[in-house]
Amino acid sequence: MNNLLEIQGLSKTYDRVQALTNVNLSIGPGHITGLLGPNGSGKTTLIKIICGLLQPTSGAVYVDGMPIGTESKKVISYLPDQTYLNDNMTVEATITMFRDFYADFDMNRAYNMLTNLGINPKFKLKTLSKGTKEKVQLILVMSRRAKLYILDEPIAGVDPAARDYILRTIIGNYDPSASILISTHLIADVERILDEAIFLQYGNVRLYQPIDTIRSETGKSVDELFREVYRC
Repeated sequence: MNNLLEIQGLSKTYDRVQALTNVNLSIGPGHITGLLGPNGSGKTTLIKIICGLLQPTSGAVYVDGMPIGTESKKVISYLPDQTYLNDNMTVEATITMFRDFYADFDMNRAYNMLTNLGINPKFKLKTLSKGTKEKVQLILVMSRRAKLYILDEPIAGVDPAARDYILRTIIGNYDPSASILISTHLIADVERILDEAIFLQYGNVRLYQPIDTIRSETGKSVDELFREVYRC
């Protein structure tokens, strides 16, 4: 199995609600893939299954050739869409905690990003703005030398002026043999860094194509096609 992420016949049902239906996807190493779709399309469910936070109803998921479990979680670096850090800790204490918890955590990379973003590591998280906390979370995630980075709305809470730097941070701080899966509603902002896009709708894969193919075949940007498909 040469793909970094392999999803086979994946379905998930909550009570009688079908969140995912027979999803099949293959993502190779070295790709930045956009996971796109409106609310309720199944993006969060898919992400949580890949990360081992939810169990599928049927089907299988493999990361770097491994079924989802303890070993696959070691090679996934996950940024959730909500703050999860302890507000009473300082930034530097949080970095130390990540270093102790993750064998692949790169302290130098973390402190370089803090410096570039002008974040004081001595400050407690509770003194930081919502946007700055989200930057700290992203720094923690991208400071790991993981094989698969899963980023859920990584730029939603930051000001437009910081988005370019954050996107550069994303593409500049992962190994070319790794891959990134980005779930976002801000398609116009992230489109330029994507290699391919997945459109989810009602738990089904509506489209999965390279960005260049989408542009050449439709004559539209990914953002324009998304708005047309989902009538945004």
